[in-house]
Amino acid sequence: MIVGLLIGAAALGGGFVAARRFVRRRLRYVDVVRNPVAPLVAGLAATAVVLPIAALPLVTVGTAVAFGVGVASGVASGRRDPAT
Repeated sequence: MIVGLLIGAAALGGGFVAARRFVRRRLRYVDVVRNPVAPLVAGLAATAVVLPIAALPLVTVGTAVAFGVGVASGVASGRRDPAT
């Protein structure tokens, strides 16, 4: 139970950091990322991609959802940061 919770927390944090870094570095000049719906779409897409892995014993649907939430919040955070 605790191992699954730690995996979910790692998925949330990893999704956040990776998405924020990707948006800040690669999507800096892309106008679509400024759309208010972009974080939601990115989070849903990330959840859909990770959902087939939820068949593994330690990775659950909650872990896939946590990863999607991390990606969505990372995109939202990365697009607000000034371009460096």
